[in-house]
Amino acid sequence: MKFFRIDLLTLLISLFILGSCKNPDSVGLPVDSSQTLQTNLIDTATILTKTIDDDSVATSSVTKAPLAYFKDPIFGTTEANIAATLNLPSQSAYSVPAGTITVDSAILVMRYADGFYGDSLTTSYKVNVYQLNEPIISGKSYYNTKAWTYLPAVLGTKTFLAKPKTGFYINSIVTGAADTPIHVNPQLRIKIDPTFVTTHFFGATTSQLNTNSVFQNYIKGLYLTLDKTRPGVGGNLFFNMSTDSCRLDVYYRANNSGTIDTAKVALRLGSPHAVQIKHDHTVAGGADPNLVSQLNSSATAKTFNTLYLQGLGGLRAKISFPYLTKILAAQQAAGNDIVLNRAELVVTPVAGTGIPYLPTPRLTMYRNDIALQRSIIPDAYSGDLHFISVGSFGGFYDSYHQVYHYIITGYIENLMRGKMTDYGTFIAPTDTVGAYSGNATVSISNGTDVGARAVVGGDKTSAYRMKLNIIYNKVTK
Repeated sequence: MKFFRIDLLTLLISLFILGSCKNPDSVGLPVDSSQTLQTNLIDTATILTKTIDDDSVATSSVTKAPLAYFKDPIFGTTEANIAATLNLPSQSAYSVPAGTITVDSAILVMRYADGFYGDSLTTSYKVNVYQLNEPIISGKSYYNTKAWTYLPAVLGTKTFLAKPKTGFYINSIVTGAADTPIHVNPQLRIKIDPTFVTTHFFGATTSQLNTNSVFQNYIKGLYLTLDKTRPGVGGNLFFNMSTDSCRLDVYYRANNSGTIDTAKVALRLGSPHAVQIKHDHTVAGGADPNLVSQLNSSATAKTFNTLYLQGLGGLRAKISFPYLTKILAAQQAAGNDIVLNRAELVVTPVAGTGIPYLPTPRLTMYRNDIALQRSIIPDAYSGDLHFISVGSFGGFYDSYHQVYHYIITGYIENLMRGKMTDYGTFIAPTDTVGAYSGNATVSISNGTDVGARAVVGGDKTSAYRMKLNIIYNKVTK
């Protein structure tokens, strides 16, 4: 009986398995072919493209301050100068030490920030420092178009090679002991005329040193500019104007009745400060004639096959998608509706234009609202239902495939269904700082914190044309 029951059980299991073997095509629910979703791709949507000058931008107290003189073989000449105040130590009342003051040296320390763009190998740079002839008013907005006046006397100068990634050792003065070598972050160190410090700082009156605002109004500040007569193409340098990264270090001796005290005092540079930026997009300035012709074109409806994108508030691209509503209307006329799965904009640099200067590592995209103010694209705005993440929105340069990608599904759908009006859509260089972090945002600024550029394909007449890939499902009503 025991063996009989095992054989019977085996027989029942076998019959069950054999009875379950059916044609796999019959597995699942029955499907009505007339109700299936049809996935479609459109990659020929018309895009109108044009290069335009960027707007003027406020440069008051930007964290990354550019100092530039760059003769780009495509974009022409770019110049950026820094105007910055000097602050009292601790930004409060200062008392000059007793005794006779002798300034041994004064060093203007300018700490580099990320973002150098240009020639770091063969160009020998020369920076000149002057005293401003006008104060920088705290709380006032200054734009990149502001031309600053300064006194003709050169307070300090430095010839150097751009090494924004290289730290080095300096001797640190230790009171009552031998100087100690210390390693410092990458920085530019410029000797300043000690007479300037003796006269305008240690020689200032008590009232002039009583408050920081009075001192700033009295001493005005410093103006930094690169020598334009140097050989080479130059480049765009950036300096970190936050905290005490840029300052005037003063080393002095105070002789008080024969007792000599050696000390150091630091006057922070900046807070407030501003940057003057100038672009020369002319043939005389060295710009590509095709770029010059495009900028001079007054035809608002004309579209171009090459776009020129430049940081430091230089150039941006205006793009538009004029026939999106017709895609939806054509389906609706046939009794269908559509559901967008994905809308991707692909921007491709023109071959050869990234040598020797690489395409900017990131491009931003933004739109104008009804008041023609800059606004974030829905897909890049964390408060919008279409938002996924800044990284998913894109705009980063893919060096392997040599393209930029944007995922703008929500924006395209809103334009297609008339939920948004295109008052202007723009692409421009932007910084990459914080771009991959959880606190990342999509910048809609003019890119004054990035000196890079890119030449990309424009309309359909370009071999590197900008493409809008729309993947959608057609749904029968």
